[in-house]
Amino acid sequence: MFTTSISPALKSHLQAQLDFAADLSRKLVDTAQQVSELNLRAAQEMFEEFNRTSQQMLAARDPGEYFSLTLSQLQPDGKLQRYQQQLSHLVANAHVEINRTAETHLPETSRTAAAFADEVVRKTAEETEKATQRQRDLIEKMHAGVLADGAGQDKESGRQTGHAH
Repeated sequence: MFTTSISPALKSHLQAQLDFAADLSRKLVDTAQQVSELNLRAAQEMFEEFNRTSQQMLAARDPGEYFSLTLSQLQPDGKLQRYQQQLSHLVANAHVEINRTAETHLPETSRTAAAFADEVVRKTAEETEKATQRQRDLIEKMHAGVLADGAGQDKESGRQTGHAH
């Protein structure tokens, strides 16, 4: 049953799975790249804001102005909310793309899996039939050998009885 060559059905199924995995990997890498770019932009904006605020704080003329600048930094300015929205948008798009990729590849992958399963069932049935036939042949040979030995013993025992009379 096991051969050194790969059956066409298995090769087709493996290729379909490989194509699916490759497309899925591309989608995931693209998404990771987009998230990385978003994080880089957010970090850059935060650094620029921190730098700007630090310079303003250093230039403050009195403790009241310094305190006012410090408090203004603690107030949410919508940047985090905008980042969260952009991140949610990227994740939602990735989800759509992954589903689309799955919808594209799953019919072919399922078809090739079924074809491979059919081939395995067919080959298994053939091998089972061959094994069954070999067992039948062996039993027939053994049965024929027993019959032949039994007939030979009858002749010998008949001779022995003939000599005894």
